[in-house]
Amino acid sequence: MDSNDCKNNNESKGSSRQGRRSQLGMPLILLISGTLVYYHCAYRKASLLSLVSDVLIVLLCSLAILGLLFRQLNISVPVDPLEWQISQDTANGIVACIANTVGAAESVLRVAATGHDKRLFFRVVVCLYTLSALGRFVSGVTVAYAGLFLFCLYLLAENSQSIG
Repeated sequence: MDSNDCKNNNESKGSSRQGRRSQLGMPLILLISGTLVYYHCAYRKASLLSLVSDVLIVLLCSLAILGLLFRQLNISVPVDPLEWQISQDTANGIVACIANTVGAAESVLRVAATGHDKRLFFRVVVCLYTLSALGRFVSGVTVAYAGLFLFCLYLLAENSQSIG
């Protein structure tokens, strides 16, 4: 094995470590964000509108403080609003994804409501009844947080299987 092979081998190990870190990052960020939302909505008993306004206030104050600090230290920060925009294709993709999801849900409910597919009808009724009973026992925020937690566990398990 010559020195180039060792160098390439070490580089590939470094890139796989970075890949593992980035694959772990998204579920952890989702879990932390979900925990903060759960705390704000469940324990403080505040609304989602209150959460959004609190987040915007914190972002605005943080940016103002950073702007003042950078001005005092004579650090110029170029702000280009064009970098903040998304492309037309990305916007169309997001809207198409939402439209497909709503359309699929509407299609399932329409088929279930007509009664042509009795198994689908009973699945929808059982699912809605279960969600209704669950909603009586725990708050919606708790159910959403539990779903987020399970989704993050699923992502972590999927990432660990692809690595191993």
